[in-house]
Amino acid sequence: MTRALVTGASGFIGGRLVRRLLDAGTEVHAVARRPREGGGVQWWRADLSDPAAAEGVVRSVRPEVVYHLAGYVSGSRDLAAVAPSVRDTLAAGVNVLVAAARTGCKVVLAGSMEEPAPSGEEPVPGSPYAAAKLALGSYGRMLHALHGLQVVHLRLFMVYGPGQEDREKLVPYVVTSLLRGVPPRLASGERPVDWVYVEDVVDAFLAAAAKDSLAGHTLDIGSGALVTVRALVAEIVTLVGTDVTPEFGALPDRPLETVRAAEIERAKALLDWVPRTPLREGLRSTIEWYRAELIGSQPSAYEASR
Repeated sequence: MTRALVTGASGFIGGRLVRRLLDAGTEVHAVARRPREGGGVQWWRADLSDPAAAEGVVRSVRPEVVYHLAGYVSGSRDLAAVAPSVRDTLAAGVNVLVAAARTGCKVVLAGSMEEPAPSGEEPVPGSPYAAAKLALGSYGRMLHALHGLQVVHLRLFMVYGPGQEDREKLVPYVVTSLLRGVPPRLASGERPVDWVYVEDVVDAFLAAAAKDSLAGHTLDIGSGALVTVRALVAEIVTLVGTDVTPEFGALPDRPLETVRAAEIERAKALLDWVPRTPLREGLRSTIEWYRAELIGSQPSAYEASR
């Protein structure tokens, strides 16, 4: 691809994707609500929850592919999370999909492991975020079926890696707490999770954009294996080399947590993609990034993507 539009370009995954696209010589455009500039990216200021603004950006850029990663990312079950999930995840995403359908460009859509998997029963999302992602994926499939939208839906599992600046996420929180000598306060840790390294996820986005035969497909992007939070934290403790003891049970478990391993065989067959980074190797790289950041020698996630 020679011209790409990335939404959510200043985020954890989006920043890594932008860097890889620039390294490949792609002309990269990105969208933000607040003014941004630099980094080899042409920034557009727009609120994607406004249909006219979303269509205006897509029509102006005329990208070959839109990587849509923007949205309201929160695992909160609170009622206060409903409105921003509808506005910033569902409405903004639908506006991008409609604009892409009208202009004829391809979309690689970031989904989530929180979306309930199809089953014999009516799926029940576990959070406002999960409900918005589930609905957005449905709109993508509908626009493909009715209007020929070239959309590939990548359902991302628990992405971790260097440069994740949201310290409320489990891996950054645990790693930075341990590096500071502070016991992380956690729930029971019994939940099994499918963890996938950020660079492997970026590989999947790039591979999906390069394939013309995947329109309408939804693919799981994860490791294909489950590791409990407790086991992951124990591995981090070992790699950090600390005698700090995490406080399991200090927080309540969240209701309706998703427990499912990615079904990666379809991604392997259709996308020619497999996760390549072992968990220990990915955690070691992540820990070293945060260790360097804490001593002041590591750029921010956005700067690292430049």
